Parts: sequence; C-alpha cells; structure tokens
Amino acid sequence: MTALTLSTSSAAALRADAVVIGVTKGTKGPEVATGAEAVDQAFDGRLAATLETLGASGAEGEVTKLPAPAGLKAPVVLAVGLGEAPADGAAFDTEVLRKAAGAAARTLAGSKKAALALPVADAAAAQAVAEGALLGAYAYTAYQAGNGKAPLAEVALVGAKPRDKAFKAAAERATVIAEEVNRSRDLINMPPNDLTPKAFAAFVQEAAKEHGLKVEVLDEKALVKGGYGGIMGVGQGSANPPRLVKVVYSGGKGRDAKHLALVGKGITYDSGGISLKPAGHNETMKCDMSGAAAVFSTVVAAARLGLPVTVTGWLALAENMPSGAATRPGDVLRMYSGKTVEVLNTDAEGRLVMADAITRASEENPDAIIDVATLTGAMVLALGTRIFGVMSNDDAFRTAVHETAGEVGEQSWPMPLPTDLRKAMDSPTADIANMGERMGGGLAAGLFLKEFVGEGITWAHVDIAGPAFNESGPFGYTPKGGTGSAVRTLVRLAEKAGEGELL
Repeated sequence: MTALTLSTSSAAALRADAVVIGVTKGTKGPEVATGAEAVDQAFDGRLAATLETLGASGAEGEVTKLPAPAGLKAPVVLAVGLGEAPADGAAFDTEVLRKAAGAAARTLAGSKKAALALPVADAAAAQAVAEGALLGAYAYTAYQAGNGKAPLAEVALVGAKPRDKAFKAAAERATVIAEEVNRSRDLINMPPNDLTPKAFAAFVQEAAKEHGLKVEVLDEKALVKGGYGGIMGVGQGSANPPRLVKVVYSGGKGRDAKHLALVGKGITYDSGGISLKPAGHNETMKCDMSGAAAVFSTVVAAARLGLPVTVTGWLALAENMPSGAATRPGDVLRMYSGKTVEVLNTDAEGRLVMADAITRASEENPDAIIDVATLTGAMVLALGTRIFGVMSNDDAFRTAVHETAGEVGEQSWPMPLPTDLRKAMDSPTADIANMGERMGGGLAAGLFLKEFVGEGITWAHVDIAGPAFNESGPFGYTPKGGTGSAVRTLVRLAEKAGEGELL
C-alpha cells in the first residue's frame, strides 16, 4: 500500500513529483487554503489568480494541475477544491479533507511521491487527509499484467508533526484503517472462481495467525450436524460448499469489558439460485460477500489498534447456485434456531444465512449484535448507491450507529421496522416465509432478521447494498468496484464500545 510519512519540511522545499494544495470557493473566485502559503509565495502571491485563469473555482471535487514555478522542488502543483471555507476560521470538515486527499491521490496515480500541503490544523485533520490519500490511492491489479498505472507510492503530510504524540497516533490509526478497508476491497474485487467460501475461510485463518486472533471454521459436515439449515439451504446447490467462520479478537478485560458481535453476509457469488437473476444483474454479484469482508477487516483492525473490547466476527459464507441439489421455491428449511422457513424466492438467500449466524452469535450473549449485509435491492431504490440503511430493535442504538457513521464520513440513514409488514411473511406451512411485501422489501428483510436475534440483545442491521460496490466512476477516495463500506463505522463503534461510550 502507499507509504505515509509526516513531514516538517516546507511544501516548497520538499522533493516530490507534485505538491498538493487546497483551494476554497470565495465570493470573488478561488482562494488558496491554509497550508499552501509557501506555494503561493513561489507564485508571487498570484496562485489563486492563476488557478482562476485556468478555470478553477474551488468547488469540492475539482482538481487542477499546473506547472510549478522556480522556488518549488516539485515540478507540478495539484490544486484540489475544498468548497466554501468554514466561517470564522473554523476547521475544515474532516470528510471534505478526506475526499480532497483521495481525489489528489487518484489523480497522481503512477507518481512516486506527493507532498500534501492541505489544512491540517490538528491531529483529526491530519488523520482525515492521511486516510483519504491512502484510500484514494487504492488500485486492484492482482489479475492485470501491469498495463495500468501503479498507485501513488508515497504520501508526505506537510504541516503534520511527526514528534507530536497525537499526530503520530493519527497517522498510525489512518494507516490501519486504510489498510483494512483496502483488505475488504481486495476481497470484494476478487473473482468468485478464486474467492469460494473455503478460500475466504483460509484468508481469515491466515490473517488470524498474523494478528493473534482465534478462528473456528464450520465446514459443510459440521453445518449439517449442527442444524444450520439456512446456510446449508443456500449453499447446497453449489459445488463449493458453505462455511460459517467465527473470528475473535479478545481485547476486553475485566468484568465491565464489552463484547460486540458482528455478523457479515458472505455470499461469494449470488446467481439467485433457482430463482435465477435476470440478465444484466449477475455481473457484479461477486460483491455479495461485502458484509463478511467488512466484518473480517473490522476484527483485524480492532486487533491492530489494540482496542479494549472483545469483537467476535461471524462470517456466513455460501455460494448461491442453481443445480439439481439446490433449494427450490416452496422448500421449507429448519433453521439453527429451530424455526422453519418457507423459501418463496431463492434469491432472498442472504437473510437465510444471516439468520443462522445471528442465532449462533446470540448464544454467546454479547452486549450488542450488528449485522452487515448487501441484503436488498429495495434499499438501493430507497437510498441510492452511496447511503446504507440502519435498522434496530433499539432506537437509541440505531441513532448511535447512524451518528457514528457520520463521524467517520460514511453516509447512512435510520430506517424503521414497521410491525405491519410482518404479517405478509406468514406462511401456511412454516413459521415464517423468506419473502413479504414487495413494497418496503428492505424493511421486511430487517424484520425477518429480527426474528432470530436472541431475547434481550441489542441489535442493529446495516444494509450496505447501495454503497458496497461502485459501478460508476471513482470519486473522492472511493474507487470503482469494491468500496469497503461500513468498515470505518464498525471500527469506530468498536472503539466506542471499548471506551464505554456505546453500550
């Protein structure tokens, strides 16, 4: 991954392929943001005027390249828009800085080193800039013959303080967060012929050895023996059998230590099963394991950060394929909880594997369960492709998840669990059907999962179907393809749990 350093050098004196500066949107044109004073001086104070001549306005997401004048060690100046400057000299919003740094890193792909002279008034700003740059520099090239541009190799944060404990900690945390988000992205982008449930479990076992995590893997024999009818029902049609993976970071010590359970949907490929998806809806279904990737990366991040909380990840891994052995519409599955489910649509498979994993997670009586899944197209219709939905059996906890997502720069929206939608899932032959009304389908899926949460356990459901996989062009620090959605939110929630602020 891109290397990160904190530099005390002036932006003008630092040797790099490019120096990145911020530009705000002023009332009379673009204005140079703090951090770029030395660069502006090299332009004899006319950097803003030069940028305006080139058409720059300072709007968010805008990127303008121009040759550097004498007096700068870097040959190129890259100006990134920050939008309107905060009033009364307040600090820039961290997400604005994160996006600007990400856009700069993407633009500078193929370069060896960039000096980022963006506003870093404090450690929080430095962390945002570092995260944005490291996330924006991401590229998935494992299956390419080196034809594309290599990611930006090194980022130097100008104005950061390498000897200051807060700045140093911010840089270290940004590196861990970015590396784990990128781990999630790698898994999501991996072709499904290589990322089978068995292969995914092997990746977890490998990382567990490196980071001191405990892992338990239930293969198809153990799943049948244990009565995991939901996971087996989804996976039985595939030549690649399912797995349930438990991965544990035991950072919580003492009687008051908190235990957070995370459950991730890990459908390594979703054809829809017998209820086959229509043409045009299959091509990106390797991303249906994004929830499991997010949970896995979060547990590793918790270990690397040494958080004082126990985090247990449950990865419900299966491949949903049509075959003579596949579950049919009309079949009834006996779940791990003992409840029976009539399968009306085999493409509503995520809730089946998640239900078994949620029941199993509940047996350990954690302080809270958060499940993460690319669960429903209905959530994409409701919230678009950049916002995930949050549901919960506890309004305060739902609010906490939503607000925490906002703190780290992930967009979410609190969603209800209307009890009137439950009746549509009544089945004449089983305890519940896996489908309800089409309208409000994302909420009905949440109600289905709620049925399998242990009594008295606080639970939240995060549907990342929209933002998990970016099919459009890259923006900010978000690449095309797997995004690593929810990792930053989950890590921050684990931090809060360890600090006694969440539960």
